[in-house]
Amino acid sequence: MIDIRPVGYVIGLLLTALGASMALPMAADFMQGNGEWFVFLESAMFTILVGMCLSLSCSNAVRDRLSLQQTFLLTTSVWVALPIFAALPFVFGATQVSYTDGFFEAMSGLTTTGSTVLTGLETLPRGLLLWRGMLQWFGGIGIIVVAMVFLPELRVGGMQIFRSEAFETMGKVLPRAAEIASQISTIYVGITLACALAYYAGGMQPFDAIVHAMTTLSTGGFANYDASFGYFSGVLEYVATVFMLSAALPFVLYVQLLNGSARPLLINSQVRAFFGVAGVLTVVIAGILMVREGFPVEQAIREAMFNIASILTGTGYASVDYMGWGAFVIGLFFFMGLIGGCAGSTSCSIKIFRYQILFAAIKAQIRRVHSPHGIFHARYEGRRVSEDVLSSVMAFFVLFVVTLGLFAVALAMTGLDFLTSVSGAATAIANIGPGLGPIIGPAGNFAPLSDTAKWLLSAAMLIGRLEVMVVFVLFTSRFWRG
Repeated sequence: MIDIRPVGYVIGLLLTALGASMALPMAADFMQGNGEWFVFLESAMFTILVGMCLSLSCSNAVRDRLSLQQTFLLTTSVWVALPIFAALPFVFGATQVSYTDGFFEAMSGLTTTGSTVLTGLETLPRGLLLWRGMLQWFGGIGIIVVAMVFLPELRVGGMQIFRSEAFETMGKVLPRAAEIASQISTIYVGITLACALAYYAGGMQPFDAIVHAMTTLSTGGFANYDASFGYFSGVLEYVATVFMLSAALPFVLYVQLLNGSARPLLINSQVRAFFGVAGVLTVVIAGILMVREGFPVEQAIREAMFNIASILTGTGYASVDYMGWGAFVIGLFFFMGLIGGCAGSTSCSIKIFRYQILFAAIKAQIRRVHSPHGIFHARYEGRRVSEDVLSSVMAFFVLFVVTLGLFAVALAMTGLDFLTSVSGAATAIANIGPGLGPIIGPAGNFAPLSDTAKWLLSAAMLIGRLEVMVVFVLFTSRFWRG
């Protein structure tokens, strides 16, 4: 039987930290001169009280190292427990939404999905807008640490090829996991500040610059306006594009850069493939916008580049309603969202490296068929891909597609049309943000959906953010027996 007390201890500490972080939006509301600050005070006190009680009651079971089962359980439990309490300011604050909507918004924030049920964002108190940005920012740094420290050890979805011990800089092994996490956190804060300053220099108001920097670097996509990034234009779209793409690169490469080596960032196969895909798609869609829609050259390139970066990285900002760009572009956007960025970044979805391994395996198999007596192996970055990595990646692809299909069917059973069901399931599991169609497309939001659909989508966001198998393993009897 698994001892869950160490898991409870860590969750209690994180809840305490979450409650303490509510002091920032509380201060924002207090400085704005509205009474909403009291909602954050009450929510913070309750969250801190529960967190402290949980950590104190479980402190007698703290160990130096968690078991494999405890690590799996902790990874999922954190992303369930935090939204439960992060939803409180939405429920009792100015929005006064139902708990279902509040939980949906909090889960969307912490998983950096970016889907929203809120309207009239321009009229909301600054505290709530800041809280939305903070949730996504916490989720962004959280998933980087999980991807770099936990998932490789859990051997999930082929992530074991990114063990921290394997990264080398100029012939020297990088620091161990704890130090890597510390350096990544420093870099994450630094790039966020740089993004905020760039937004401010581009014309954003200071508050907007701070919040949008948080949601850009986390590739979350929450905006302070119902029009999303369409409220801004021109140079700010270029700024956002640069930082969205930067956030989709492996942060361990920034660590290597900080340790004096720029070469890994320049030659990494994931990075080159990612920019190659983004470049080709930009050329194709910009050409379509110029020829079919009559866009000027600069506008076509800017709108194509921005929205491709937003969908490809899973940020979910929208500068225009691209549903009017034609069926071909919409189809491209749907499949583009299922690509994602690089492993070890804040981006979401399947990730570039898994496609690289898949294509390498297909290439090796084709060569075996052509030359039955030859010996061919799938290779990634010049190294042979082990059988356990191959099987893990293949299992991830199958489970991802099956899960998407099951959620699409479940959403259709709630009364949603085909496009809304399929795109809703895809945008939740891939943590993209907006879906397709008139309801949940870039010009709409998720408020009209039923409570059942919102709980289904919340579950899909969690499953997708934690690489699918981390969650599903908890539903096997062998896990609990182990």
